[in-house]
Amino acid sequence: MKKTIIDIHCDLLIHLTKPNSSIDDIDLGCSIPYLKEGNVKLQVMAIFAPTQSNSHKIGIEQSEIFHNLSLKEERLYTLQKRHLKNLNNSENIGMLAAIENASAFCDENTTLREGFDTLEKIRNNVGNLFYIGLTHHSENRFGGGNYTSTGLKNDGKALIDYLDNKNIAIDFSHTSDNLAHDILNYITKQNVNVSIIASHSNYRSIFDHPRNLPNEIAQEIINKKGLIGVNFLRAFVHNEKPKMLQKHIEYGIEFGAQKAICYGADYFYHKNHPDKSRIPFFFKEHENASCYQEISTIVKEKFGTEICDNICYKNVTNFLMRQWK
Repeated sequence: MKKTIIDIHCDLLIHLTKPNSSIDDIDLGCSIPYLKEGNVKLQVMAIFAPTQSNSHKIGIEQSEIFHNLSLKEERLYTLQKRHLKNLNNSENIGMLAAIENASAFCDENTTLREGFDTLEKIRNNVGNLFYIGLTHHSENRFGGGNYTSTGLKNDGKALIDYLDNKNIAIDFSHTSDNLAHDILNYITKQNVNVSIIASHSNYRSIFDHPRNLPNEIAQEIINKKGLIGVNFLRAFVHNEKPKMLQKHIEYGIEFGAQKAICYGADYFYHKNHPDKSRIPFFFKEHENASCYQEISTIVKEKFGTEICDNICYKNVTNFLMRQWK
C-alpha cells in the first residue's frame, strides 16, 4: 500500500506563467501525473519572483493562476483544515500556496504599505498561505539571502511584525545565516507569534553548501516545532552520490528532527535553464515525484513505520493543525 505523501515546496506556479506551459509537462518533476504516481495528497506551491522592478506583479499573477487552478482543474483542490484528517480519502491532490521571496509582493521601489496591500490581495486569491520567505539567493529590502552575509533590515522587522498572529510561517530556506539568527532574536525579543520552518533545505553537516542548514539553525527550528523539508536538488544533496539524500534524512532523524522532517523536493522546470553547469539538476533516482514511495520504503525499513509516516505526512498535518487551531 502506498504511503500518503505531502511535499511543502515546488515551483509549478512560476512555470505556469510561461506561454504554452502545462501542469502535465513531462519535464516538470511535480507535474500532476508524477504527483499522482507518487501518491502526493498535498503539494505546497511557491509563489516566486526574483528581486527586480515590478516583482510584485509576478507574484499577483501566480496567485491568480493558483486561484484558477482551484476552480478549473478537477484533479486539484485548495486544502482547508477539515481536509487534514482525511487526505487519503480523496482521489485528488490538495494544494496550498506559499511565498518564496517577499519581493513577490513588495518590490524595492514601492512603499511597505503598498506591499502589504499586495500581500492581502495574494492571500485573498489563494486562501491559507503556508509560509513566506523574506529573501531568495541575493539581498533585498528585507534582508540577506543565502549567498550574502546581510542580516535583518528594518523592512524585514516590519514584515515580521505584520505576520504576528496571522498563522503564516517564516521560511528559512533562503536566509543568510545572519538573517536567520536575526529573525530568531527579533521574534524572541519582540514576543512575535510566528512559526519558523525551512521548506526545502538539507543539512550543512552532511553537505557543505550555503543553502543547507547549519546545526544551530536546524536545532532552533526543531525546538520551535517547525518543519525541515528535505531538498532533492543535486546541488544541495551531493555532487556525485544520490544515496546522500538518505544520509540527509538519517542525519535529521539522529539529530532529533523526527517530528520536523518532511519532503520539500524543490521540483521546477529546468529544461531551458541557462546554468548548464548544474545539469543534471536532480539525480535520475529523484528526478520526479514518483520517487517518494521508494525513498519512504527505505526510511520505513531502517527506522520503522512511525518515523516513516511522520516524514511522509504526519509532521506537516500536525504542524498545520497547530497553525490553524
